[in-house]
Parts: sequence; C-alpha cells; structure tokens
Amino acid sequence: MHNYKYTIDPVTRIEGHLGIEVVVENGTVKEAKSTGTLFRGFELILKGRDPRDANRLSQRVCGVCPAIHAKGSAMCLDAAVGLTGKLTHNARIIRNLILASNFLQSHILHFYHLAALDYVDAKKAVGDITPFTPRYEGDYRLPDKANQEAVGHYVQALDIRRNAHEMLAIFGGKMPHNIGIVTGGVTEKPTEDKIANFLWRLNEIRDFIENAYIPDVIAVAKIYSDYFAVGKGCGNLLAYGGFELANGLLFQAGACEGLKLNGFKPDNITEDVKHSWYADSISGKNPSAGETIPEPEKKTGYSFLKSPRYQGKVFEVGPLAHMLIGYLKKDPKITSLVDNVLTTFNAKPENLFSVLGRHAARAIECKIVADAMAGWITELKPGEPIYTEYEIPQEAEGAGMTDAPRGSLGHWITIKDKKIERYQIITPTSWNASPKDDKDQPGPIEQAVIGTKIKDKENPFEIVRIIRAFDPCLACSVHLITPKGKEIGEFEVV
Repeated sequence: MHNYKYTIDPVTRIEGHLGIEVVVENGTVKEAKSTGTLFRGFELILKGRDPRDANRLSQRVCGVCPAIHAKGSAMCLDAAVGLTGKLTHNARIIRNLILASNFLQSHILHFYHLAALDYVDAKKAVGDITPFTPRYEGDYRLPDKANQEAVGHYVQALDIRRNAHEMLAIFGGKMPHNIGIVTGGVTEKPTEDKIANFLWRLNEIRDFIENAYIPDVIAVAKIYSDYFAVGKGCGNLLAYGGFELANGLLFQAGACEGLKLNGFKPDNITEDVKHSWYADSISGKNPSAGETIPEPEKKTGYSFLKSPRYQGKVFEVGPLAHMLIGYLKKDPKITSLVDNVLTTFNAKPENLFSVLGRHAARAIECKIVADAMAGWITELKPGEPIYTEYEIPQEAEGAGMTDAPRGSLGHWITIKDKKIERYQIITPTSWNASPKDDKDQPGPIEQAVIGTKIKDKENPFEIVRIIRAFDPCLACSVHLITPKGKEIGEFEVV
C-alpha cells in the first residue's frame, strides 16, 4: 500500500486564504481537510456599534463580492425596523441591478481569470510570459484553435469585468464597497441618462456571455467530459432564494437532497464548531442566537470556518443549487437551459453534481441574470421615490437572507439599546469549505475531494480543479510531504 499526503496551502487562484490537506492511499484520496486560515472577526467588530454601520463595514468581508453583503446587511436591518416588503419600486430594482452587476463580474472573473487556466494552455498560445507562467505543465487537451480563442477571451474578459464594475457604479457610486444600497432603499435616483448608460454597458456584457463565455465553457466541457464524474461532493443543495421581483424571486429557495426537493426553513440552520477554532460552548446554535468566541489553540480545530449545517446535514450552496432547484421546480427560464446542457453532453441531472456541472451552472446563471437585468433596467421610473424613512428601534431582531454569486448568504442582527448586541454572518464559502462538524461529517469541498483518483503523484491538479469549481472565497506554493512529514517537492501553482 502506497500512502502519502498533500498539503496545498494556500490554494491559489481563489479569493482569500484556503488550504487543503489530503491523504492518498493507492492513488485515491481517502481523507481531506479544508482549512480557512484567516480569522477576521467581523461579528466582534460590529458588536456595540450603530446598526447602520453593518452595511458599510460588512462589505469589507470581501472586495470581490461586497455587493451581496451590502444587500444582505440592508435586508437584515430592513427586517429589524419593519421594512421587509415595503421598499419602493425603484429601490427594489436598483438593489437588484447593483447586485446583478457584481454577479456578472464575479462569474466572468471566476471562469477566465481563476479557473480557466486549469484547462487552457495559455503558454502554448502566447509564450512564456506572466501571468501565465510559472505554472504546472499538465493535462491540457483543447485543440489549438479553441485554446487560442479562450486565451483571447481571457484578455477580453478583463475589459468586460471593468465594464461590469462601471455599470455597478452608475447606481452604486463605486466598486468595490458601494454606497448605493442602504437600509430603507438606495441612494441613487434613476434618470434617463443613467438608464441608457447602464443598458449600453449591459448589452456589451450580454454579447460576451452569449458568444464567448458560454461557448468556451462548452468547449472545455466537451474535451474534459470525464470531469462530469469528478468532484461529486455531498449531493445536497441549499438556496435561500434571491433577486426580489414584483411577485416572487428570480432564484427560488429550497433544500435539495439528491434530486428530492424540499422547502427551506431558516430555523433549521445551525453552526457546529467541533473542528473549528472556536469555543465548543457556541456549537449547534441557530445563527439568530449564535456567538463568535475564537479559540485558536483548540486541539480539535483545523479551520477558522465554522460548519453550517441544515437539519444536521451537509449542504452545498452556489450556482449549482440555484440552477438545479429551479430545474426541479420547473422554472421555465432555467429548465430549457439546463436541458440543453444535458442534451449536449448526453448527461443526466445527477451528473451536474461535478466539477463541470458547477462550471456549467455558473455560466447558465450568468446568462439568466444578464437577461433579467435587461428587463429590470427598463422598469425604473425616473422621478419616483427610492427610499423609505425608518427609526432605529430600542430592541429588535432581523435576518437578511439572500443568494450571492457563490451561494447562500445570511446576516443576522440583534439590537439592544439601539446598538448591535449580536451580529452573525454565514457566507457561502462557510457552507462549502466548512470543516468536519460535530458528527465528524466532512464539508462539501472535503467530500468532493475524497474519492478522487490522482493520476500524477508529482502534480495533483485534480484537487485544485475540484476546489476552484466551487469558486471559494477565502489567497503560492504546494508542499508535498510524506505521512512522516518529509518534504518530497514544492511547487508554485499560479
């Protein structure tokens, strides 16, 4: 029996600080530990502050996807002050447009500038230049023409992402950390000029999604079709629902176990910390009553991420959850696109629980959001209200639960004496990159890596392909060590 261990810390081409440690037996991953190595403590920073500060400060959780924290925190305080469902028509739409602009930027960023270089041989197309080298020499299969086109789109995507940022800033003021979304509504009034400016940029982005992003994902998926059977994960999907419409939501809420769809109840969420660097006394609580008490020397801990669970079970969040839950609910805007993917690759819905399933779901979601934006922008009503007045109550509780580019996001607040007494945040990556829970159930990324066959002992590219498919937001060296701790190689993965 040939056993060895890989430690990849930090995993590169993701957002933030994530490490992964795996034990391999006879070429197959038998154990995996996903480690969030950076403690930030926003819940502690917010305690005792004015509740309105949460909207400004919580955006600093992430510079790539701050718009979702702007919205989640605003929704949280909206609920505490009694404004849920009472925003003006313009406020609801502008919030959606700000967040949706960030969705487009984030998804295009993920595929081209984070994940694509796992499949696209940029060095072959443009030579030995940065940022495409240094990197591993490995499993590149794309034909020369498709490879060359994908590299060209990599460069074009930089301009498209800037366009999405500028589009967000039309109503958000700036990016990152917009000042457009606030409790009670938004700060920017719609005008004919702003609508035209926004729509012009959106149309260029939609063209890129339709004629570059989706075809490139299809090209990769056709050549790497074996990755429809790699990285299944826990097999359970969760979504809070997102993008409020006049009646309903663009993306539906639900809890999906395999292909069995159930309803979603926020009270069923708990956070375990047996293997997290937090005090055991806070384990198993719903976030509305949750606490954050760091214990960095805890012997059983190996991550600063807690372990969110739903009904005590492991659930994955993200675009795959949005798309498959919508598909099972027979949402027409989702069903036809998912069916096209399944037909193109002669696949079944269960094959979407995979590396390529996650990439395909993200591309589909990008198109759905962009198409919806084209309708929303025309529904704005210049001259009509954008804000609803409110008072900070002496005591109150609220929750803001919505869906982000990377999955389900929740903000929970308790107000006492008009100050924040308790604040809790569960980010999407807390679900996906969570460590083992109190029952020793591995998290979604850990489960996706376990069972993977490693083809090349000196170059375990399968592991990082699986991790990047989740688009974790936590940021380049890979250390290969034997079970006894002897280093056998060191690689920089860029």
